[in-house]
Amino acid sequence: MAVQTKKIPLRKCTGCQEMRSKREMLRIIRTPEGEIVLDATGRKNGRGAYVCCAMECFEKAVRNKGLERSLKCRIPEETYGMLKEEIEAIEKR
Repeated sequence: MAVQTKKIPLRKCTGCQEMRSKREMLRIIRTPEGEIVLDATGRKNGRGAYVCCAMECFEKAVRNKGLERSLKCRIPEETYGMLKEEIEAIEKR
């Protein structure tokens, strides 16, 4: 009997464009109400985009508008500021 290996879901970072395990990345979603939030659980409803846990990847995704393309909406500057603060707090852990 052959042993089955568990499949690891991969996602592409919108900043550096690297494929990584879903567990290593942060998920940013656009909720059905149109709100942009960081999804720590990875299970909330909404359209999602993935970014590596590094601040450089988030900043690159902002510069090349990768988050806006993935979420299919325009993101205000204050939302980017809020997301940046949350990611910095996660990096410090």
